[in-house]
Amino acid sequence: MSMVTERHAEELAQGARALRVELTAQQHEQLLAYLALLIKWNKAYNLTAVRDPDEMVSRHLLDSLSVVPYVAEGGERWLDVGSGGGMPGVPLAILFPQKHFTLLDSNGKKTRFLTQVKLELKLANLEVVHSRVEAFTPAQPFAGICSRAFSSLADFSSWTRHLGDGETRWLAMKGVQPDDELQALPSDFHLQACHVLKVPGCQGQRHLLILRRTL
Repeated sequence: MSMVTERHAEELAQGARALRVELTAQQHEQLLAYLALLIKWNKAYNLTAVRDPDEMVSRHLLDSLSVVPYVAEGGERWLDVGSGGGMPGVPLAILFPQKHFTLLDSNGKKTRFLTQVKLELKLANLEVVHSRVEAFTPAQPFAGICSRAFSSLADFSSWTRHLGDGETRWLAMKGVQPDDELQALPSDFHLQACHVLKVPGCQGQRHLLILRRTL
């Protein structure tokens, strides 16, 4: 008996509609397959603090899909830093098969899980990297660098500075708008935009902060 039920499928479909995110039948299926893997592996691997499968659709899938419009307008190569259980990187890779997503985490258990997700969901546009962010040196800068609950904005920008350039957009998914963190931004970064994210089924505030390098 799968832990993913008809109710989860319906919640995902309704939530995507509320977010105005169009899912193909295959994408809907892949997102639910990802949810099933997350539920299964979470017991042993502690991938997410959210233990209840009934909360995972809104808090993981729909939360990740809430940034779709901001990823859509970005370039082809994306990095998800401190990806953990794969949010938002895996849902975004499912939604944008034409873009390339690198999921980076320093925790071997988590990257093993992400590698399994890539294989089982056949996500050719997804690359998993087991590394500390400071030690990661890709061949070219990323068009977009995203993180969800990874660290403070100052650490996020400082640790990933070498992975982007003047064209790169840094997308930080946060809860309450972190005004104190914005004060502490390094001098070569600035806030381009702050968007309130309305995530169906999620209590509490969600914000997306888009940062740019000031070169």
